[in-house]
Amino acid sequence: MAEDTQDDFNQEDELYEHYSFTAGKGQEPLRVDKFLMNFIENATRNKIQQAAKGGNIYVNGTAVKSNHRVKANDQVKVLFEHPPHEYLLTPENIPLDIVFEDNTLLVVNKPAGMVVHPGHGNYSGTLINALIYHFENLPLNSNERPGLVHRIDKDTSGLLVVAKTEHALNHLSKQFFHKTSEREYQALVWGNFAEDEGVVEGNIGRHPKNRLQMAVFPDGDHGKDAVTHYKVLERFGYVTLLSCRLETGRTHQIRVHMKYIGHTLFNDERYGGHKILKGTTFSKYKQFVENCFKVLPRQALHAKTLGFEHPETGKFMRFEAPLPEDMVACLEKWRNYAKHQEL
Repeated sequence: MAEDTQDDFNQEDELYEHYSFTAGKGQEPLRVDKFLMNFIENATRNKIQQAAKGGNIYVNGTAVKSNHRVKANDQVKVLFEHPPHEYLLTPENIPLDIVFEDNTLLVVNKPAGMVVHPGHGNYSGTLINALIYHFENLPLNSNERPGLVHRIDKDTSGLLVVAKTEHALNHLSKQFFHKTSEREYQALVWGNFAEDEGVVEGNIGRHPKNRLQMAVFPDGDHGKDAVTHYKVLERFGYVTLLSCRLETGRTHQIRVHMKYIGHTLFNDERYGGHKILKGTTFSKYKQFVENCFKVLPRQALHAKTLGFEHPETGKFMRFEAPLPEDMVACLEKWRNYAKHQEL
């Protein structure tokens, strides 16, 4: 999931707002790089132009080049994939569910609803805030995030490995980059499958129209390569429980790949899975699904298995986190429903 040598990190990966300005009513047309030079303290023209080149400067919601002319009332924003650093490091005494720990690393079972690192709109209560309270001198990754090797989305539950030393961070990051780590998720998705297993391939990049979503680019003209292997674990008729093994780790990978093949994750609001996508028109069925949504008020995705080579011992380690209660309760409802349909 999300995803540089820190792998492509799988987090609630919207862009983070660093600056936002509205051009005044009397604004004469002016190049956006010159416009921003007037507003951002200590900014250099070169840095602003680099930001534009990287697609990080937006005018009225559209990424622009540095020669774009800003006009009266335009909304100008500078957005990056990392949060503003002044919000990163506030220690908070938040309990952690630690599955394994030694002097080199720890494996954490993250609950659904917890953001992995601070960002726009989420400056406290994150896993990073908890980690820096409980552990001193965690190494910084390339995005200046202490200990983070990979991420999972806010509303995805499950396992993450955190590095305690510089050597561990580099070693683990290389494993994720070279696809030698093992990551298996369980997902409840809409629809039934003709086959018992399959592979989804297709580059994943930011959606051209909705920057909060990722999208598949099958021709490989945008985004980064992404491969998801899936296997059917249990069929309930209108929904299916899958095991998904990640070969790559792109932002929202399972969520995007499943939508791409017509099997959006159950109750995945961002990708449309919070609507009834399969089933009958009976109001009783509608009520049943609504009850399932209440029991599991998030996308049905859990990072169940995590495996990697220990940076010091060289031993391959594998960890498992049982399905959380909300997913168990939702699956039980579908199990009962499917049995009832068979009668």
